[in-house]
Amino acid sequence: MATQNSLVISLGGSMILSGGVNIKYLSDFCNILSKYKGVTFGIVAGGGRFAREYADAVRKLCHSEFEADEIAIMSTKQNAKLLISACNGKLNVFPEVIDTFSKAKEVAKDYDVLAMGGTIPGITTDADAVLLAEAIGARTVINLSNVDGVYNKDPKHNKDAKKYGLLSHADLVSLAKIKDDRKAGKHFVFDLVACKLAQRSNIEIHFISGR
Repeated sequence: MATQNSLVISLGGSMILSGGVNIKYLSDFCNILSKYKGVTFGIVAGGGRFAREYADAVRKLCHSEFEADEIAIMSTKQNAKLLISACNGKLNVFPEVIDTFSKAKEVAKDYDVLAMGGTIPGITTDADAVLLAEAIGARTVINLSNVDGVYNKDPKHNKDAKKYGLLSHADLVSLAKIKDDRKAGKHFVFDLVACKLAQRSNIEIHFISGR
């Protein structure tokens, strides 16, 4: 384990890209992290709107979910690089986007912030975040997105959507089974693989509005 004082943040692409690159948000985000001394932050960047658009385009062009995943992963890595640039000079941040969890475990020993995007096709950034937590010994994953919690249906399109409070890992897995269709750029509460990984290692997941 890298450190007992480690935390993983899954940073939704919608936070990074809001009508373009949200430079102020990235700067403010890094300023907040800089206030927490002695904490190692592992951050996984999502792809956001661009990842979805590229994935949909590839899906139509060559009818390949593998290729759709691949191009979406490229977008997540671009966003991770943006995050590194925002933290540079404010935090002891590893200067490169990390590609493997073994590398993340090694880097976490010497840096306060490390950033990843997606890793392999078929694995979402949700699962990447939980795997990163396992690798660096973090007991908590904070999921920052444009939704402030877990709902029984999409709150953007359903006014009667019910927000859940505390959920067991088993409950979260049950919800993910309904929502997860394993396609790049699709929306669901938290993907099934990620939920099961969190369950096996008893990792807490907090769903918070990134705003």
